[in-house]
Amino acid sequence: MIGTNMNFDFTEEQLLIQETAKDFARTEIAPTSVERDINAVFPGEIVKKMGELGFLGMMVSPDYGGAGLDTLSYVLAMIEISKVDASCGVIMSVNNSLVCYGLEKYATEHIKQKYLVPLAQGEKLGAFALSEPEAGSDATKQTTTADKEGDSYTLNGMKNWITNGINGDYFLVMATTNKEAGHKGISTLLVEKGAPGFGHGKKEDKLGIRSSDTCSLTFENCKVPVENLVWEEGKGFNFAMNTLNGGRIGIAAQAIGIAEASLDASIKYAKERKAFGQTISNFQAIQFKIADMAVKVDAAKLLTFKAASLKDAGKKYYKEAAEAKLYASTIAVEIALDAIQIHGGYGYVREYLVERYLRDSKITEIYEGTSEIQKIVIARELLKD
Repeated sequence: MIGTNMNFDFTEEQLLIQETAKDFARTEIAPTSVERDINAVFPGEIVKKMGELGFLGMMVSPDYGGAGLDTLSYVLAMIEISKVDASCGVIMSVNNSLVCYGLEKYATEHIKQKYLVPLAQGEKLGAFALSEPEAGSDATKQTTTADKEGDSYTLNGMKNWITNGINGDYFLVMATTNKEAGHKGISTLLVEKGAPGFGHGKKEDKLGIRSSDTCSLTFENCKVPVENLVWEEGKGFNFAMNTLNGGRIGIAAQAIGIAEASLDASIKYAKERKAFGQTISNFQAIQFKIADMAVKVDAAKLLTFKAASLKDAGKKYYKEAAEAKLYASTIAVEIALDAIQIHGGYGYVREYLVERYLRDSKITEIYEGTSEIQKIVIARELLKD
């Protein structure tokens, strides 16, 4: 695809994945999206059906229960799901991009067979636990510790802002195993829900993506088997950064879905709303807004398709993923704001959905690396010797 062979055409398989996701989102997700947003209800049955369709392990090899698809297929599906409900999109993104990808690439065969297979098949749900109260953008400051004692680690500490924190089954937890080694002393452990000493705080009452659950995690002398170490000791920071690089492609796709929903709603409303004896679609001020919105959506798509195609080609894609995430999240907020403006007073009420698109879009500029962090990643790549 873009950046490799410059082919802008999708394959029949990719188009089928896109259409399947689009149909599923409209028939299974849309009917309850408003109610779930208002009441902050986790879409348990929907997530189960997503798993049955293969949407929770899209890029995992069939050897481990996955669909064996490419990143571009995943992006197309993420856009369609997020276009209808960004909460379902982030649940899907975390399981695919952060958990399944990391385990398939770095875990032992034992972990893959025991944990990756049910995750990829959608029988279990994963979560990624890196952020802490004092370790957000600076992920090197991990205060959660894991002390090795015989055949297990004793985990102590706290994690913040964990998506799927309540409904997840398996948790990838970054913790310090060597306090003297700085970020090279961080390791990744897979912790099962229900492990003694493992608990979670209350569900956060969020501005957007309210149907997904977010909470803090606590570890008090929590025992984790040594065999649940992912990769090797001291590689936890590298694991987190490498995994997040791919995750940014998923969040870019989520942001595009939100932006595209805002654009579609604006076009529909402009064609129906009348003022001064004609539909507002006839006014140049509205036409210019919609034109700008469409250009931004297409530009974000091209950046994201490029990052996905580089990843699939096995080429370096970190800068491109950061560019895609930075731009897609920025325009998602801008387009949602424009959509509200086009809707006028109606855009400010729940009935017209665009207010939710704005609330949902903002988080895409924050999680999996803030926009400021993306700029640092891009600049470092451009300025290095």
